[in-house]
This record gives sequence, structure tokens and C-alpha cells, in this order.
Amino acid sequence: MTQEALKSRLQDEMKNAMRAKEKERLLVIRGVLAAIKQREIDERIELDDTQVLLVLDKLVKQRRDSEQQFRDAQRADLADKEAAEMKVLQEFLPTALTEAEITQMIDDAVSTSGAESMKDMGKVMGIIKPKAQGRADMSQISSLIKQKLS
Repeated sequence: MTQEALKSRLQDEMKNAMRAKEKERLLVIRGVLAAIKQREIDERIELDDTQVLLVLDKLVKQRRDSEQQFRDAQRADLADKEAAEMKVLQEFLPTALTEAEITQMIDDAVSTSGAESMKDMGKVMGIIKPKAQGRADMSQISSLIKQKLS
């Protein structure tokens, strides 16, 4: 993939959503592109695919949290809207890691870093985060590492 492959894919999908008159999908994709552009302007850089993945991951996490809060407040209509937006966002993320892949990744990182206690959690997360970013919920990975190290 080229440096801007993900960003150009998002722009192509925006055009497709416009042509197909998919208003909800178009709204989500425009929101992603706006978040990317905002970060580029704030930091005065051009985002590469890795950084675009970080933006997408952050947006998915926001949707997941909002969906949970709406479900807790018994607002199924708003929770369903957040879930639909999350589904669109996840189309642009790499395929998710399976439970077995996550466990294997944690085991490898623990043995590589020589981690023995909770003090070494940062080392383990440092090894795993670049490999799992956008492919797994980092809070889930964090709790699995805590279980392993305690």
C-alpha cells in the first residue's frame, strides 16, 4: 500500500456513497475525513496509513463507548445508530485478531521482554501495540496482560 492508500480509499468510498445516496454512510465517512484533516492541520503533517488507522481506531472506540452508555440509559435508538456507524468505520480497519492470536501475541511479547510482574506491563504493551493497533480492542489486551502477569 502506498502512503495515502487508506485516505484515498476513504475518499473513493465517500464518492461512492454520494452516488448511491447512502446518507448515513456518507455522514460517517465525511466525519472520518474531517477528523483526519483536523489532525493534519493541528500537527502540520501529512498522515500516513498508520496514523489514519489510529484516527479510525479512536473513532471506533468513541462509538463503542457511546453505544454502551446509550444502552445503559435504555436509548436503543441512539445505541443502534452508534453501532451502525461503528460498522461502517470497521470496514476500513484491518481484519480483527482472534482470541487465539491475541493470546499468542501476549505470550510472545512476555517471553521476548522477559516480563515477570505488573511492573513490566509497559514493556509488553510496547511490543504488542504496534502489531494490534486497529485490529483489537487495546483495553481487552491490557486486561489479558494483567491476568497473565499477576
